[in-house]
Amino acid sequence: MSSLSTPASRPDGRGAGEPLLVLVDPAAGRADGESVRIARDVLCGGADAKVVLPESRSELDRVLSHRGRRRPVVIGSDQAVHKVLQALHRQRDLGTDPVGVVPVGPAGAVLACRALGVPEQPVAAARAVLGGAPRKLDLVVDDGGGVVLTELRIGAEPRRALPSLRSLWAKRAAPDQATVPDPESTPMRVEADGRLLADVHERIRLLEARPAGGELELVIRTAGAERRLRAAALSVAGRSFGYSADGCPVGPVRHRTWTVYPGAWALLLPAG
Repeated sequence: MSSLSTPASRPDGRGAGEPLLVLVDPAAGRADGESVRIARDVLCGGADAKVVLPESRSELDRVLSHRGRRRPVVIGSDQAVHKVLQALHRQRDLGTDPVGVVPVGPAGAVLACRALGVPEQPVAAARAVLGGAPRKLDLVVDDGGGVVLTELRIGAEPRRALPSLRSLWAKRAAPDQATVPDPESTPMRVEADGRLLADVHERIRLLEARPAGGELELVIRTAGAERRLRAAALSVAGRSFGYSADGCPVGPVRHRTWTVYPGAWALLLPAG
């Protein structure tokens, strides 16, 4: 792990705002080093900020567990945000401090952050971290430890982060980054809150789940009908299926259960 910066102070000698732990995904620096530099300079100029580049999941876990009072700030893609939230959830520390985000990467790799209201430009996003307000958000967590911020999708072609943006924090076995199979070719059993919604004899064209109001908003589309409902948990089982979490492809897997945690984390967004 390398450190880019030591804590910064205002001209009057006092740190501005809350102290920050700025986590730069190395993939973001490779994709757009200038945006990373701009965001880092704004954050270090406005707060007591420690900037680090964790190079593995274990290093990410370590710096987060030893951050003290520092608020975590992610510079990187949706996938980088996923990994930080997963680490905080594993450490049972997700709701302690609001999380700041500066999205860096191609448009298709930061759609979830922007959908949540994070500014597109690095200066505006960094200023939201420094002077914004925390907003409580639901989080969807699966039984494999993954998270979903805005959308879970099975079926239809998902958007995908570019391979060059694959985070070092997110190294997995190759199958976890496989393309998402067409669910019409894979029989699946779908349950919501223990209720059977579709069995293996039905061919699902599309299954979408979005966190909203402390529940999952579900859309299930088969060849002859579309169902919309709300639930706290969703389970899918099949011989082998893939899915996308905020556009990041995962799978194939045989079984997965997603549970929504209402107001589990807070995101720093522009005030007002």
